[in-house]
Amino acid sequence: MSLAIGTPPVAYPAIADTGSDLIWTQCAPCGGQCFRQPAPLYNPASSTTFSVLPCNSSLSMCVGALAGAAPPPGCACMYNQTYGTGWTAGIQGSETFTFGAAAADQARVPGIAFGCSNASSDDWNGSAGLVGLGRGALSLVSQLGAGRFSYCLTPFQDTNSTSTLLLGPSASLDGTGVRSTPFVASPGKAPMSTYYYLNLTGISLGTTALPISPNAFSLNADGSGGLIIDSGTTITSLANAAYQQVRAAVKSLVTLPAIDGSDSTGLDLCFALPSPTSAPPTMPSMTLHFDGADMVLPAESYMISGSGVWCLAMRNQMDGAMSTLGNYQQQNMHILYDVRKETLSFAPAKCSTL
Repeated sequence: MSLAIGTPPVAYPAIADTGSDLIWTQCAPCGGQCFRQPAPLYNPASSTTFSVLPCNSSLSMCVGALAGAAPPPGCACMYNQTYGTGWTAGIQGSETFTFGAAAADQARVPGIAFGCSNASSDDWNGSAGLVGLGRGALSLVSQLGAGRFSYCLTPFQDTNSTSTLLLGPSASLDGTGVRSTPFVASPGKAPMSTYYYLNLTGISLGTTALPISPNAFSLNADGSGGLIIDSGTTITSLANAAYQQVRAAVKSLVTLPAIDGSDSTGLDLCFALPSPTSAPPTMPSMTLHFDGADMVLPAESYMISGSGVWCLAMRNQMDGAMSTLGNYQQQNMHILYDVRKETLSFAPAKCSTL
């Protein structure tokens, strides 16, 4: 997503991540451990609206460590945030953020707590930071008091269209084809407390219901297991017992030579197409059976092709580990997170025209 920070505003692209809370961007001056980014570095010294977030702020990541005691004078909260694919570290600040591309549609919001990073790992996919849209107090959704938000992700292979993210009352979903499923209550312990858990009860390929245990994706009392929907993860991962059933069902329908793409793609079930320009064979849709709502995925949302290889765009997860519905499976789907009503709604859509 594109947004701007500071006064005057400095625009930057960020990963919109429903699987975390912290909003952060790289800040100048940046030491040796910074990654190359497509936008100029934001410099807090050049903004008239930057301030260091006080350690005793309710949005400080250090407030818990104070345990109610008064912070030392000039206390600044240092953070080191880790993700499934990297990490970032810096100091928490408060700043005015600007949303919206067109000048007439822009909204400026002061006092947003964010991370001013001066050291990070090097795998942020052409962004300059991250915007957390999770359930915690630090996320953009929570800080704006938005109540709900929606997005519609254009097809993965479409490099020309832009997807839409709506926050607050403008995020709505109605009409035919809309399905809704309740969020499963998140564990109180971080980081699980920030995730949007769903109750996935089964998977079908075409008209065939796969023999997957109904509790394969259950969230356990100790916080293990469960399935989350995550805009910041690309490829869906499934508990191994379920993944093996999906894998076997897909393999049984395809007559092309099967190859292991683990080294080249990270995906273990791939097929060799006759030539790099060959169209993949026709496949039935896959249905994810959620509590009260079926999500139907056409073949192009669960199979991925490139360089003459056609792969199942899913991975296995150790049984007992958390499963994740990634963004590849969410393409061409208008998805509404209603945080107040604790429901996820979705409908098939042509996102490039939304």
